[in-house]
Amino acid sequence: MMNITVIAVGKLKEKYWQDAVGEYSKRLGKYCGFFVKELKEVPLPANASSADEEAVKEAEGREILAAVRRADYVITLEIKGRSLSSEALADHMKNMALDGKSNLTFVIGGSLGLSADVSRRADYKLSFSQMTFTHQMMRVILLEQIYRSFKINRNETYHK
Repeated sequence: MMNITVIAVGKLKEKYWQDAVGEYSKRLGKYCGFFVKELKEVPLPANASSADEEAVKEAEGREILAAVRRADYVITLEIKGRSLSSEALADHMKNMALDGKSNLTFVIGGSLGLSADVSRRADYKLSFSQMTFTHQMMRVILLEQIYRSFKINRNETYHK
């Protein structure tokens, strides 16, 4: 059985995001071991300089890397990553399972993005869009696409 972990910087504050993540987490439980690790955002000083912003990304990056296990296949969500269709993501996940990669970790960075160290650790860099989304929204979109991937791979109704 595949184990999927989502590492996300920042908490879900609004109940509707919490409810959506709860629903997809419940649905995913039928297909895989599913876990979410929420990491605290590092506070950004008022009137932050670019050096301050880089320091925040580095600090959050250290926390992310501490939460990743050595054997994890890591997929980072990055604007400059590779775009995939839902079918291609499903195929990629199926191929990872066939290759014996049973621990899959998706990483959603903080509001400033990912540190260079986290990006380098990625086995795959995935882009959902060149647009910017809130981290709460991105978490829900990611979970929906992971769920959709399992449904596609099992030829179950839902996808269309």
